[in-house]
Amino acid sequence: MPLFKRKTFPLAEPPNDLQPHELVYQVRFTDEIFRGYDEYLNRINLYRQRVWMCKVSGKTNLTYEEALLSEERATEKVHQFPKSLMEPALQIIQYSMLSLKDLSDMVAEKLQEMLYVGAEIYGRKDDDMYPCIVSKIIEDDVGKIEYEVAWLDKNKEVIETSVINGEDVIQKKLPFSRKFLKSFIRESTYRSAPWVLHDKLAQSYGISKNVPENLRSKVSFKDGLLVCNKRRKNGEEAKHDFENCKRKKVDGSEGDEPVEEPIKYPIDDLLVQPDADDPVFTDRPSPSRDFNVPMECVGDLLMVWDFCSSFGRLLHLWPFSLEDFENAICHKKGNLVLLVETHSALLRLLIKDNGEYFSAVRERNRKLKITLITWTEFLCNCLEMINIPELCAYIATIKRGHYGLLDAHAKLGIFRELVNHALETNIFREKLDKFVEQRQALGATRREEALEEARKKRKEKERLRAECDVDQVMDLESKGSASENGNHIRQNGDMVKKRNGEIQSSKQDSASEKSGSKQVDAAPKKMARKQKVEVKAPTPNGNGKDLSEKEALERSRDDRKEVIGRSSKERRREYYEREIEKRFIRTNSLGKDRNHNRYWWFQRDGRIFVESSDSKQWGYYSSKEELYLLTGSLNCKGERERALKKQLEKFSSRICLEIEKRSKDLAQRVALEEAVLRRSSRVRAPPRKNPANAFLEYINKWKED
Repeated sequence: MPLFKRKTFPLAEPPNDLQPHELVYQVRFTDEIFRGYDEYLNRINLYRQRVWMCKVSGKTNLTYEEALLSEERATEKVHQFPKSLMEPALQIIQYSMLSLKDLSDMVAEKLQEMLYVGAEIYGRKDDDMYPCIVSKIIEDDVGKIEYEVAWLDKNKEVIETSVINGEDVIQKKLPFSRKFLKSFIRESTYRSAPWVLHDKLAQSYGISKNVPENLRSKVSFKDGLLVCNKRRKNGEEAKHDFENCKRKKVDGSEGDEPVEEPIKYPIDDLLVQPDADDPVFTDRPSPSRDFNVPMECVGDLLMVWDFCSSFGRLLHLWPFSLEDFENAICHKKGNLVLLVETHSALLRLLIKDNGEYFSAVRERNRKLKITLITWTEFLCNCLEMINIPELCAYIATIKRGHYGLLDAHAKLGIFRELVNHALETNIFREKLDKFVEQRQALGATRREEALEEARKKRKEKERLRAECDVDQVMDLESKGSASENGNHIRQNGDMVKKRNGEIQSSKQDSASEKSGSKQVDAAPKKMARKQKVEVKAPTPNGNGKDLSEKEALERSRDDRKEVIGRSSKERRREYYEREIEKRFIRTNSLGKDRNHNRYWWFQRDGRIFVESSDSKQWGYYSSKEELYLLTGSLNCKGERERALKKQLEKFSSRICLEIEKRSKDLAQRVALEEAVLRRSSRVRAPPRKNPANAFLEYINKWKED
């Protein structure tokens, strides 16, 4: 069983008084049963965290399922342990107080010595006797290895003894590694320090379960398992410990209270506690819940609309807004074109797939063309093929031409099944495979460009470093030449002095002053050139402005290139993001908050939708203020809220643009409604179209001929 914090984790007991007909929640891989969904959800979330350890192999940072699989695979390997070595290995393990590493080394060493027995020796082969290695002799000074060998006869009696060189012995190696041996020790025992074998394993190999004398005062048996006794200190020891603690507290090094280890964030959100160092969190706003459809239908509404909007090109269906789709679903006066075209597009996809629905339509000798008149017949055939009793109850109403009278629950249920069947078609799967390949190709191209850019930057740095090294060498050479010139001048002066002994010392002093002044003048110029400081040194033309103007032009040209390169890089990044988004595959949630509520953002709607943990409640945020308050209320110490905040900040600019667009549309709609109310009866000009009734005037511009 996987370990939690290196200890055995007890499974939950089944509920009391469980009735056979009672609905419960069961964990698939542990068979645990829970009555309440919250308890089940908390246990599932704990099993999904990477805090579990494989008991057999010792691997950490695993989920519960990964630890179970690791134990299963490691156990299969452990069962391959040689049977001939099983008993001596278990004898060494039983009641050992060594660490796992030392114990595995000791077992390996003992088993290796057992394999030495009967080893072949070069040059000594006799049918009447065979060698048995008694001990290994190592000379520390030279590292030479020798073996003391006892030669036995067929009755295993010693005939003679000898010492041979280690090179003459053919040694056998253990058929397993130290890592495998550690797994074997973990699998064979149920506790460590002391290591205790499982009862059945010890009994099957005749291993004694009697506790050694040195451990009898320290351990005892409880419920058939060995446990360590808690040692009670006598009066003197307790008094001594109290004085030590008191002395440490006076010194200021330690106190009576245990030192708590600092928490490494992020952790599970439910384990996060308020802290004085926490930033000021904003109050999370309450989401709006003014949907036109019933609350239990919001999930299906969003799913169907997102599918039709995202794959409109494949369905040959002109996109429509979520509000128009919601209004059309709730509309009961006649069959709206928006819903008719949506049904027809999904049914055409099923016919093109040449699957079960295509065969059902051909059996009825019906033409494959779906029109505004025949679409209900095709829809009824599809419902009969799906054969869901709840949906089949609506066939009679649809055949009578009263589809619009169906409630929102029925309409969205039909759409949900049509979308599910469309997802299973070969046409749709091939399209998704194509999108996946194109997204992978775009990602590979983007990575290659990033690597090429990094390669160019690295080469540029190497070039600049090489130029800097060259400048330093040139400076050193110039300093060396200057010093040589000075020495040459001094040598000439000495020669002159030797030749003309009448030269006065004042002339030497003046010459030294001149050479010194030249060196002093040269030093700041070199330093200025090294630090790229403009020094107006005299030029052959006598004009010092030329160099500064050239440097300014070069700098401005470099800055312009840098800006252009940065902007082109941003444009390339945006281009790849747009191209990848065009190859849409699925909509993922932005993340979850502390209470496992999911947050969704659809690129074609300016709202952030909130789904409760049980998927029974929905809400939405539709303003920038609510978005900022939501982001400010998330605690980054929690794993879920940290990830959610990161996603909100990543898409913040795009969400705000969609919110502004939606706000403008709403403002325009309100203004038009007010204009219609204020319009004078004397004006005979036709009124403007009300955006609120746009769902009544939908036209499918991508409809197939």
